[in-house]
Amino acid sequence: MKPRIAIITLGVDSLETSLTFYRDGLGFKTDGIIGTEFEDGAVVFIDLESSLKLALYPRKSLARDAGIPVDPASATEFSLAHNVVSKDEVDTVMEQARLAGAIIVKEAHDTFWGGYAGYFLDPDRHLWKVAWNPQMLPKD
Repeated sequence: MKPRIAIITLGVDSLETSLTFYRDGLGFKTDGIIGTEFEDGAVVFIDLESSLKLALYPRKSLARDAGIPVDPASATEFSLAHNVVSKDEVDTVMEQARLAGAIIVKEAHDTFWGGYAGYFLDPDRHLWKVAWNPQMLPKD
């Protein structure tokens, strides 16, 4: 298997709430909810960089599609990281997330590894890290 990921799917409790958070609150570009004509087909796709997509999919539909029961959500199973080009941008993104309804779980701070980072939870308790890492600056 090649280490290639095309879509990251987040199981959500409410597509409408998640759509509002990611599109209206964080400014992610999307065509909105599609696939409503299919049973368990409603989904939101968000284009990220390098042809990567973020999908928002109802937890129940995801469990049914995979053939497994719905498990309780846990914020510590994984995290998504958003790297930015400056400490100021970390603060800006963290405030944008707060205003969009995110729960700030760790305010931005200087890190032991020489960067600056903070954490927030989206409406479905998915953990996001916003970081400025002088060793891993984004290309924009």
